[in-house]
Amino acid sequence: MELPDREICYRALQSRDSRFDGLLFVGATSTGIYCRPVCPARTPKFENCRFFASAAAAQEAGFRPCLRCRPETAPDLASWRGTSNTVSRALALITDGTLDENGGSVAQLAERLGLGERQLRRLFYRHLGASPIAVAQTRRVLFAKQLIHETRMSMTDVALASGFGSVRRFNEIFHKLFNRPPRSLRRKSPASPVSTDAGVTLRLRYRPPYDWESILSHLSARAIPGIEVIEDGKYQRTVEVENSAGYIEVAHLPHRESLGVTIHISKVQSLPATVARVRRLFDTGADIETINAHLSSDPRLARLVARRPGLRAAGGWDGFELGVRAILGQQISVAAASRLAGQLVAIHGKPMPKDSVRHPKLTHLFPRPEHLIRAQTLALGMPAARQFSLRALAEAAATDPNLFRPFGTIEEAIRRLRSIRGVGDWTAHYIALRALRETDAFPASDLGLLRGAAVMDGIRPSPVTLLDRAEVWRPWRAYAAQHLWAAQAAEVSDFRSASD
Repeated sequence: MELPDREICYRALQSRDSRFDGLLFVGATSTGIYCRPVCPARTPKFENCRFFASAAAAQEAGFRPCLRCRPETAPDLASWRGTSNTVSRALALITDGTLDENGGSVAQLAERLGLGERQLRRLFYRHLGASPIAVAQTRRVLFAKQLIHETRMSMTDVALASGFGSVRRFNEIFHKLFNRPPRSLRRKSPASPVSTDAGVTLRLRYRPPYDWESILSHLSARAIPGIEVIEDGKYQRTVEVENSAGYIEVAHLPHRESLGVTIHISKVQSLPATVARVRRLFDTGADIETINAHLSSDPRLARLVARRPGLRAAGGWDGFELGVRAILGQQISVAAASRLAGQLVAIHGKPMPKDSVRHPKLTHLFPRPEHLIRAQTLALGMPAARQFSLRALAEAAATDPNLFRPFGTIEEAIRRLRSIRGVGDWTAHYIALRALRETDAFPASDLGLLRGAAVMDGIRPSPVTLLDRAEVWRPWRAYAAQHLWAAQAAEVSDFRSASD
């Protein structure tokens, strides 16, 4: 990302402009510390300021994180800020732990993305000002720092949860950055949420506006019995991440521009991946102002954006689960698809131990691909062709563990998904939008999108016409789709209200 002029960056720092939070970081040469632009500390002199596009770039330049404004709590926008699609996909893989100290190499990451290692490094320096390794290490350090401040986990658990290869390495990094042991940061921190038998509670920042009611309504309409519960404005579900089972609870904290997430998981090493999935599910990383500004360049779509400026593109918790949902939902209603998914879970899902989950309706884990492969019959009372498609999806997911991770371009991702029996263009784009988090995915043949387009334009288009119409919405067609779906849903709601 290309930063604004130094004068603009400095004015944002002087005014503590929250619009720049997560978009730039400032290092003060007089102190050796880097901060968010909203830091309450005294503003350093202009000549002492260096501005960076990412926390990793500031840290690689030799600055250490501020203990006051806590850069780890800035909105996590790195994958959305005008970076190339390749860098966005690389960041998603790094977030999943691809470059953790016990993980893979930059060369392997580059191969996954279909380019050379040197080219990937050049892209990272161009867009983020830091190497892939520096980005991965900064993420580990900042996540560890958040755990130290906001929980009472042991330092050993913090080190393991943050992806460090050893406690010794964890201590070395913190000594190098702060000239003190990590435990001392906790002693200096104020009272904060703690981890107890009730789980680990963390805050995940987003850039406002955030339409919590819309995303909760989306999840509620698709909630799978036995897996998900939405009550009292909170989302709860059972989870299985890296062979670690548990459950999560997510609530909205609008006064803190955050989501409050409580995680109950059997292995602390699974915490980063769990947090990353929560971020994707609730789309906390969207640079919503940039997206809205681009979509609003279309006057007719601008009216829909103005109605719901905080609308997000909800993700899927798990790629395989999302793929199953998509196949079950082919040519039937959302409610019917959820009922079928509930039957699938009841028959083939793994029961949760009764004493491991507080809510009585959270009873099962979603079945893994191998569970459906081994089953002699799915016993769902659905067309045989669709059952064959579910088996084909399960076999593909079991064969390729990276099937639902970013890989190459969106066109390549769609081709890979469409190679699975029973996965057509609509299903492939839907999976890409929700599971792969492709911001340009657009299931143009979706009936809801066509009806939403009729609300916008006054006439219902054909899928081909809508696809042509959507060209101007690139690379944010997934968000345009959300606005069309919302417009169609609102029209249905208005019609029902008038009928009543």
